[in-house]
Amino acid sequence: MRKNKLSAGGFSLIELMVTIAIVGILASIAYPSYEQYVKRAARAEAMAALLDAANRQEQYFVDNRAYTTDLAKLAISSTTENGYFTLATTVTGNTFVVTATAAAGPVKGDSVCSTLTINEIGVKGATGSGTTDYCWER
Repeated sequence: MRKNKLSAGGFSLIELMVTIAIVGILASIAYPSYEQYVKRAARAEAMAALLDAANRQEQYFVDNRAYTTDLAKLAISSTTENGYFTLATTVTGNTFVVTATAAAGPVKGDSVCSTLTINEIGVKGATGSGTTDYCWER
């Protein structure tokens, strides 16, 4: 018996193109979800920093009968752990607002949640095209 010389192993060009098309479709679906996940993780870092700063402001108030605008007195850095947000605090009389502003990384230029805030009574806020609930809950 003779072997058929045309039965070589491997993939045809059509099979390869179909596989590449499927991988491309899956990637186009997965990448935006991944980007949103990374932004949510960066916002979670800012939320933790804001809650910590508000807690330290309250402790500072108990000790000194006034709030401070100096983050160093609260033993807080002016940026979050990964440097994605910058922190600032403003004081007016017996009130304060701590603000985290998107500065670097995946949230740089984020128009949905560009800043997150918290004040002395725990009211959370956000600026950008997203709502406060969206920015703080996601």
